[in-house]
Amino acid sequence: MLPWLADPAPDRLSTLRDIPLAKLARDDMLSMILRGELLPGQRINEPDVAGRLGISRVPVREALRELESTGLVVARKHAGVFVREPSADEVRDLYEMRGLLDGFAGRRAARLDALPRIALADALDASIAAMNAAAAAQDVQRYYRENLHFHWAIVEAAGNQALANTYRGVVQKLHLSRLKNLSRDIGMTVSIAEHVAIARALREGDVARCEKLMARHVGDAYVRLQGAVR
Repeated sequence: MLPWLADPAPDRLSTLRDIPLAKLARDDMLSMILRGELLPGQRINEPDVAGRLGISRVPVREALRELESTGLVVARKHAGVFVREPSADEVRDLYEMRGLLDGFAGRRAARLDALPRIALADALDASIAAMNAAAAAQDVQRYYRENLHFHWAIVEAAGNQALANTYRGVVQKLHLSRLKNLSRDIGMTVSIAEHVAIARALREGDVARCEKLMARHVGDAYVRLQGAVR
């Protein structure tokens, strides 16, 4: 599951003895970044993280090095470690990559046997209903969360771990570019209609159409985002 799709467990620190300290620190900072509690361009304070988790700064530094390797944070000499803000060119490239990945996932999912495919389509319809409810309430963050859930359900159903791992990394980086726009309606109604078409093609097992709609949907989402930024 994508980290921001699950609420943080209230007793998370109670599992401290069962989790490597560096992983604990990494997951904590990753969740804060993806929930928008640490914003792009913001400096990550090592002592604060260590103090909050009740650990030394050594595993926090190890965790920050791992996050830097994923492209979510950047270390600046004599300044510290900061949450990265993707450039416009990087966002464009990531959307292009995501379009390819979503298209492939849609193709794989539409080729599932009838029973798992229909079960997935039912789950996607439920997700669309949740998106409609969020749109009606003008709750952009809830809509975006459900949007991610919709796409991740298809990626998981594709049954390709390499795809899932790559997709997670791409979407996490793109999420950084969306944080500043999560209070704005970036074409929710149009986007929901696109999701409906995708779910229908998948339910019918129309492999080529599902692949095409998924890839086009990501491209259209990028165009809408660019319009909002401008």
